[in-house]
Amino acid sequence: MRAECGTSLSRWSAPELAREVVARSIASTISASTVRRWLDQDATKPWRHRSWISISDLGFRRKAARVLDLYARAWDGEPLGAKGYVISAEEKTSTDHGAVTSAYDPL
Repeated sequence: MRAECGTSLSRWSAPELAREVVARSIASTISASTVRRWLDQDATKPWRHRSWISISDLGFRRKAARVLDLYARAWDGEPLGAKGYVISAEEKTSTDHGAVTSAYDPL
């Protein structure tokens, strides 16, 4: 469909999508609000993502250098030892984990 239209469907508005659905005879009628509701309910939202194309964080270079050093198995300019390893985890600040119910016991 992208080749036919020349643009990604993620750039289309709900009214444009509704008109295209009718034009392609997918439905005889459909409202923009119905299209909008379906898109809101759908798990796939390709238009909601962050891109690294435009970096607005002034400290990005410093932060990225630390991560890139870890990929190169170095920290503070020193190589990691033979037994050194890096654990990577993604932070999801929007996840509510609830209250902490027990203290951490490091064995």
